[in-house]
Amino acid sequence: MRSIRAVWWVAVVVGVGACLAAQPGEPAATQTAQDVRKILGVTHVSGAYHLTNGDFLAEGAEQVLALGSRVIKLYLHKPERSYPFGIEWPKVDSQVALAKTPPFRRALGMPFKTIILTAYAMGRFEHYWTRGITPEQEADETRRFYHLAKHLLTAYRGTGKTFVLQHWEGDWAIRGSFNARVDPKPEAIRGMIRWLNARQAGVDKARAECGQRGVRVLHAAEVNRVVETMVRGRPGVVDKVLPHTKVDLVSYSAWDGQGNPNTFRRALDFIAKHTPDRPPFGARNVYVGEFGGPENEFGRPRVRRTVENVVRISLEWGCPYVVYWQVYCNEPKHRPVRKNEDVRGFWLIRPDGSKSPTWDYFRRLLAGRRQAGFQPAATPE
Repeated sequence: MRSIRAVWWVAVVVGVGACLAAQPGEPAATQTAQDVRKILGVTHVSGAYHLTNGDFLAEGAEQVLALGSRVIKLYLHKPERSYPFGIEWPKVDSQVALAKTPPFRRALGMPFKTIILTAYAMGRFEHYWTRGITPEQEADETRRFYHLAKHLLTAYRGTGKTFVLQHWEGDWAIRGSFNARVDPKPEAIRGMIRWLNARQAGVDKARAECGQRGVRVLHAAEVNRVVETMVRGRPGVVDKVLPHTKVDLVSYSAWDGQGNPNTFRRALDFIAKHTPDRPPFGARNVYVGEFGGPENEFGRPRVRRTVENVVRISLEWGCPYVVYWQVYCNEPKHRPVRKNEDVRGFWLIRPDGSKSPTWDYFRRLLAGRRQAGFQPAATPE
């Protein structure tokens, strides 16, 4: 699941009266179904199977809408790999051109309130900045994110949508590998700071020029190796990069902390401590960008405990979004995928079309129905 993962939801208390006590493990009673629909989301990218022969991007997005969520995470990047079924992707040379293709226009026009887009400047390696970044490259990043943000601010004006532009797991990117024993080099740290600030500058410029009339565009960084920094003092994006940036939000891809409720809550606090406050979320500008578990490997009880704890703690903490990984599993054990056993099980919907218990749990929450017997994990994983 190293390639990309999903995530779940988080809550913002929107001042709906006094806070009523919830049963242990339940979301706070101040969180109405309408609130949760704007917080709990699902990622749709690189699924290893499909249930129709149509537009795969639309297929997954429609499943998220059917679930009841109005938050989705998509990849505005490498569309042939991100959405490989039922679409003949044209050749494009910019993020804006990709956003204007019929499949993306269709998906971005669906009635989602928030659309999180993993996005990179086209035409170069995503993490080129690990070896340093030139002033010309910084200017180009700013230009490209200015044009993307400007397009979203103008094309979707008046829709009430929020777009969040982010990258994928920064602690792997800054290391240049998935080797957790390797610390990021000073050159990579400096490069990432300048790269993130260049992207943010483009978004800031577009907002200043176009305004945000009935639409918002925000920019986020993503961290994923938080516990090692928090517990062991190993350098990471949280302590070495975030304090020197101006990003609007930070996404926590929470695979390292989700198994232990206390660790997960501490990780949210730790990220917030190192992230400069920014509007519109102020000191609570940390969201859960990925979480979940492979049902075929962990088993249903462990996945359920993890998911329930992440949701409960995220809502209590005040995250603006929690995004689950994901609609269709993207990690096959065998290809082609024909049976449920052919994938690891990061899913809401299985290859045979059946819904997972996580789907049922989300469906109840999004409909405002509290679940009897909802309990947090008794012991850390």
